[in-house]
Amino acid sequence: MRRLNPKFIRIAGIVLFCLFILVLIAGIIAFNKREKLLQSVISKATAKAKSEYNLDVKIGSARFVGLATVALSQITVVPQNRDSLLKITDFEVGVKIWPLLVGNIKLASVKLDNGILNLSNVNGVKNFDFLFKKKKDTTATSSGDISIVANNLINQVLYKIPDELDLKNFNVRFHSDSINVNVQAKSALIKNGNLTSTIIINNGESTLHFTGKMRPSDKYIDVKLYADNKKVEVPFVAKRYGLKLSFDTISTQLKRVERSDGETRIYGSWAVNNLVINHPKIASNNIIVPNGSIDANIFIGQNYVSIDSSSAIHIKDVTANPYIKYTLKPVKVYELKLRTDYLDAQKLFNSFPQGTFDALDGIQVAGKLSYNLNFYLDTSKPDDVQFDSSLKQDHFSVVKYGRTDLGKLNGPFVYTPYEKGQAMPPRDISPNNPNYTPLSQISPYLQHAVMTAEDPTFFKHNGFVEEALRKSIAVDFKMKKFKRGGSTISMQLVKNAFLSRQKTMVRKIEETLIVWMIENTHIISKQRMLEVYFNIIEWARNVYGIGEASRYYFGKTPAELNLGESIYLASIVPKPKSGLYYFEPDGELRSSLQGYFNSLGNMMSIAGYTQRDSSGYGFFDVRLKAALRQRVTTDTAAIAKMLNQDEDDNDAVPIPTVVQPEKKPNFFQRLFGKKDTTHKKESPADTVTKTKKELRQERREQKRKEKEARKKLEEKGLF
Repeated sequence: MRRLNPKFIRIAGIVLFCLFILVLIAGIIAFNKREKLLQSVISKATAKAKSEYNLDVKIGSARFVGLATVALSQITVVPQNRDSLLKITDFEVGVKIWPLLVGNIKLASVKLDNGILNLSNVNGVKNFDFLFKKKKDTTATSSGDISIVANNLINQVLYKIPDELDLKNFNVRFHSDSINVNVQAKSALIKNGNLTSTIIINNGESTLHFTGKMRPSDKYIDVKLYADNKKVEVPFVAKRYGLKLSFDTISTQLKRVERSDGETRIYGSWAVNNLVINHPKIASNNIIVPNGSIDANIFIGQNYVSIDSSSAIHIKDVTANPYIKYTLKPVKVYELKLRTDYLDAQKLFNSFPQGTFDALDGIQVAGKLSYNLNFYLDTSKPDDVQFDSSLKQDHFSVVKYGRTDLGKLNGPFVYTPYEKGQAMPPRDISPNNPNYTPLSQISPYLQHAVMTAEDPTFFKHNGFVEEALRKSIAVDFKMKKFKRGGSTISMQLVKNAFLSRQKTMVRKIEETLIVWMIENTHIISKQRMLEVYFNIIEWARNVYGIGEASRYYFGKTPAELNLGESIYLASIVPKPKSGLYYFEPDGELRSSLQGYFNSLGNMMSIAGYTQRDSSGYGFFDVRLKAALRQRVTTDTAAIAKMLNQDEDDNDAVPIPTVVQPEKKPNFFQRLFGKKDTTHKKESPADTVTKTKKELRQERREQKRKEKEARKKLEEKGLF
């Protein structure tokens, strides 16, 4: 091995010695001038706070205590024309020397005695609105690398957590027109990497504790939060958003932070014990998770944030691997995947949080199940959304039903419908009920009309039509609201027969699971499902089942319904309470429904369920029962309101109707009696007197409207 030239060693030693002397001289000068420098920094900071944020900052005294520790006293921050924001009696902060030499401020110690942070929002006036003030510096652009931003932000947060903390009596108060919250940190101590604290909520309402390991310099945190002898509650969220959250213990662990290959990678985990969630949009009662956790590996790249597939969600004995990715640019892209290995089916059902699936409570199953979900949405091409959801089985079977007998539909049962949470008169779904109608006694026109409108592939699918769900997602995204659903007849049947009418996320998941079980284990045959469906669904206010409906509207049995009456009844399945509003006072259908008849009729003719008909597929044959005509309103505002409002629980979306100008029956229709002669109307214009050009224009207009209606049907996946 070649030895270094002694001359080079001497030169290097002289250079290092000179640098040491220069640093020492600079340190001595800085040490002697530090008090003046401190006052200068404070003066500039208070001036900036005043000019840029309208904050009046006052500090009673400021001095150095030790080499790199500053002690401040009597600090106040008051926004202009606002309530006082901050008061601190004594505050002492020390920084680490070596990070400071390279421009990083890393807190070594913090000591605080008696402070108040007062946040107010009264009559729309906030004393903290300066926090949302946009910076004047516009040099930053959206083209930045968010992985670098994330890495810098994490470092800054960790740098601001001191290695040593001694905090006593620091209050955080928030009050608005309707909310008052007071959080008092009675004590918080970080010493030798150990964290202990005592926090009092709302003057003794509860006492919380943060405890654990806190080593910010090592980028390692492992802490938990719990309360004395009770659950931890989050009062602000409950009052502000109606979401009630409570738990026994919640823990957070930051294991490490890395940066390589253009990614910032955060490895951590979160766990909770006895989590209670209550929100009317989630479930109608409390959801209780005895224990759950997630090992989350968060990867942040130049233009995306993701939870890597190496992450794992644990709930009781069940583990699932999620993958979530949000790409911000050049266009927003959402990706979601969820995968499980084959799991013991009973362990899976036992892992469902308490309060979620009431109908399945106590169920006993055998076999194994695995689940896979794949979702991909490029916001620039929403119609190309990908959605695949599959629950696979290995010798799965139901050994014993739980709270609800899923096989009850195979025989006679009593169905109790609900309206806004109130039970309606029960219906006996059996031959003992004179309105009960076997499938063989229901007009084939009605069967095919309803299936064509609601679920064209009912006898082919296993409960779900992923293409319809995919199109629903695309439409809902483009409309920026839940405009349409993707419910099959199987899903509608389960919703009506087994579940509550409340629109909650949990109920929808439970509905999906029950449908899968019924369809994939063949608990109920397709024919029986369709028969029960026709006998329990709502057709008008307090009118349930096709037996009641056919007599209510037309004074007929279900077997006697003609094509027009069947198409009309199919049209009101999504909005049964609006049924009468589609009629004129003389019993005729409103012309706005004619486009629907042509579109659905064409679909039925293509499928071979009826002959092609250019005269409206029985539109002019439909007559409301005379006894009901007096209940038909002429109030156009009331009609429009009823036809446009949502039903109490309507997951399926009706086939759109095409609003057409008022059109009277033509001469030949009137001649052959296709108009109720008990009520006279003005005679329509005779088409014989129209020119060929006018007739061509009418035909083109009719075709245009049919095309428009067909397009809307295609959007729903029904054509």
